Amino acid sequence: MRFASKVAVVTGAASGIGKATVLKLAGEGAHVFAADIDEAGGRALAEQSNGKIDFVRCDVTKPSDIEALMDAAAAKDGGIDIVFNNAAAGGDRAPIDEITPEGWDRTMDLVLKSVAMGIRYAAPHMKGRKGASIVNTASVAALGAGYSPIAYAVAKAGVLHLSKVAATDLAQYGIRVNAICPGFINTNIFTASLEVPDAMKEQANAVIAGMSAQAQPVARGGQPDDIANAVAYLASEESSFMTGTHLLVDGGLTIGQRHAWDKQTPGMFDALTAMEEAAKAGASA
Repeated sequence: MRFASKVAVVTGAASGIGKATVLKLAGEGAHVFAADIDEAGGRALAEQSNGKIDFVRCDVTKPSDIEALMDAAAAKDGGIDIVFNNAAAGGDRAPIDEITPEGWDRTMDLVLKSVAMGIRYAAPHMKGRKGASIVNTASVAALGAGYSPIAYAVAKAGVLHLSKVAATDLAQYGIRVNAICPGFINTNIFTASLEVPDAMKEQANAVIAGMSAQAQPVARGGQPDDIANAVAYLASEESSFMTGTHLLVDGGLTIGQRHAWDKQTPGMFDALTAMEEAAKAGASA
């Protein structure tokens, strides 16, 4: 029970990595404030928790929602001990020579600004709390090209650097700040922004699940629990000598994607783009 009597906040909590982390923290004693725009998923999570999880609707592109979330969590026990700034989506998928200013800004608001404001509004409630820890979801896309669309990659690189510089700002208050860089994890983040019917998104998720098992040296797909376990470590006293750094949890992806040496294996984003083009062609026929 590493988190007994701790108050935690998790954004993007209704599914995938966020949901797995909520269950992990609550299972080890924390009272978790689970935030998401998915009200049905969030409320279902809370209703099954025997009072260990509270759902708060929060659109992380709205700073006022983030502020209200942190205030609500702090009211539980006079402060916040753990924050996992996790909410994000793939954002605008256009290349740099085609992306619009609006598409760029939407991606930055969702993926990077939301994390900055999560830190901003959580930190005043974390000062002086023993073991206070902030964990931010970055990505392998922050470390190199070819893992995601450009706007998402740049935003996640911003999350990685934000975690470093925020760690220096907040060290005086005893608040640690670290990031986690997931590889291919079997969630719906890759298909959320696809312009295809919902039924085809399910098909795309199945394609990703199949490809993820052979995308990296570890011969299985990454699971939300793989990231939840790493987040729990960074949130716990076991990592008390770590701040301003990141954990790479990618199954070895960044040392070599399979399609780099096996030309019969297409890149994931090539497969998704082909699927999207097929859907558009079908719609216009």
